[in-house]
Amino acid sequence: MTDSRSRPKLPDLGPRGEGWVVAQLVMLGLIIILGLLDLRNALPKSAADWLVTAVGAAEMAIAASWVLRAFRDLGHNLTALPRPLEDGMLVRGGIYAAVRHPIYAGLIVGAVGWATVTRSLPALAASVLLAVLLDLKSRREEGWLSEKFPEYAAYRGHTKRFLRGIY
Repeated sequence: MTDSRSRPKLPDLGPRGEGWVVAQLVMLGLIIILGLLDLRNALPKSAADWLVTAVGAAEMAIAASWVLRAFRDLGHNLTALPRPLEDGMLVRGGIYAAVRHPIYAGLIVGAVGWATVTRSLPALAASVLLAVLLDLKSRREEGWLSEKFPEYAAYRGHTKRFLRGIY
């Protein structure tokens, strides 16, 4: 296992990580726009098209359920910024018992679902870039979480980042 102190530190991009949120919002907006540009391709014309649409819609529904559960489980600890709130607590229950970053996972799965529904390869490519961005944002966030909560290292040791049992 690599010692986290030997890895280069990711930039803060603001006192609470505001730049990470701006980049995330820009990527999400880009994904939506790219999908809308290909929306004319999204009208199902065959059984296979209907299946693709159903798969994409299911991805979006699953993503929404993850995000909503995470919002509920975070309660007053919810913030879009990667630096934890001063009076925040470490949440390890609910959906956070399965993955450390269910909101980010939901955004990625939802973006892929949107790209699938709209049949937009550019939106899919942007979804991959969003996944990279959110992976980096989560790493910056975890640095701050580790500083604030000594028990975070143990939690990180037994809970995957985005997908239970996988990553």
